[in-house]
Amino acid sequence: MKAASRKHRAGAEPGVVVAGGGSAGLCLALALKRFLPDLAVEVVDARPSGAASADERASAIAAAARRMLEQLDVWHDVAGSAQPILSMEVTDSRTSDAVRPVFLTFDGTTRDGEPFAHMVPNAVLLEALRSEAESAGVRATFGAGVERFETGDGDVRVHFSTGEQRTARLLVAADGVRSRLRAQAGIRTVEWSYPQIAIVCTVAHERPHHGVAVEHFLPSGPFAILPLSGNRSSLVWTERKEDGERLLKGDEFVFEVELERRFGHKLGKIELEGRRQGYPLGLILARDFVRPRFALLGDAAHGIHPIAGQGLNLGFRDVAALAETVVDAARLGLDIGALDVLQRYERWRRYDTFQMGVTTDVLNRLFSNDFGPLRAVRDIGLGIVDRLPPLKRLFIGEAAGLGGELPKLLSGEPI
Repeated sequence: MKAASRKHRAGAEPGVVVAGGGSAGLCLALALKRFLPDLAVEVVDARPSGAASADERASAIAAAARRMLEQLDVWHDVAGSAQPILSMEVTDSRTSDAVRPVFLTFDGTTRDGEPFAHMVPNAVLLEALRSEAESAGVRATFGAGVERFETGDGDVRVHFSTGEQRTARLLVAADGVRSRLRAQAGIRTVEWSYPQIAIVCTVAHERPHHGVAVEHFLPSGPFAILPLSGNRSSLVWTERKEDGERLLKGDEFVFEVELERRFGHKLGKIELEGRRQGYPLGLILARDFVRPRFALLGDAAHGIHPIAGQGLNLGFRDVAALAETVVDAARLGLDIGALDVLQRYERWRRYDTFQMGVTTDVLNRLFSNDFGPLRAVRDIGLGIVDRLPPLKRLFIGEAAGLGGELPKLLSGEPI
């Protein structure tokens, strides 16, 4: 008899421990608690409770993810800080070029007329998720990470760094791209590093952006200008590793001069706001997403190049699929930690993740170079796409997260 066909023991309370209090981990905990109120759910994070407010980055929330956040009563808490992306421009040039021709433009709305994405400050999103999770009854333990776990026939024993222990039916690892729990579970990965670093910062500018996002493809990597509320933009600046490290460590004046060379003067005078942060880039894909009583979520399952801005949205797709898998199993009286139950989640997410990883890898290799014949071919390709509205609508639908078999939450439906 398969494990999934066994009913819960009479009176036994199923429980889930989520290791990692980032956006994906908190969102999963909230979704499980919202649709299974009697389920004991605990989020455990080694960072102190105030760490979220120190994150100065912003993320693109795709339309499908926004629908899920609406279902979970989170969106109303972030809507005031969210900036819709109303259109997008794609250029391909050198830093020294006096003119940057726009090869491709996108209307930033889906077939339903909603923006395909909104830019939201990470700190605002995390605070909203924490608040709603707490209100829903999710237990949160900060300042204590998960050190190790032991899987039994009917449960998993989770050991915290404080010496505390929990017994649950399912442990979800949402502990980041260098997940220690993934390694402990014996899950192998496919991975390699790029000779690039992502510089992330926020700038204020003199003129309004009108909700336009810009992707400048430069020889060292893409330079993305993403609109924030007010006359501000979030930058994701991909640079060669050695040059990026030099810019991050160097004089602020030199940094701003190099920044202005790439940003241009279209929005008038610019000024750096907050810190400049750097992140090494690479591709990492887990070969498996589950083990008995164990599942990977978000960056613990996949880390991709930011060229398409889909990292967080991949994590939210994981959330929607895993939440639906667990909720459906629990309502049928099945064991939510059984391997055959969790394999439904793995089948749902593994191909999509692999496809996105390959796509971002190919795009980065295609555009992060200055090889003349290749530049000509890709620019012709961008021009052809620009003249094919059906293809552009397909790309916008994919960027909005509305392609493929969607879990209910991403369709804006309750589980």
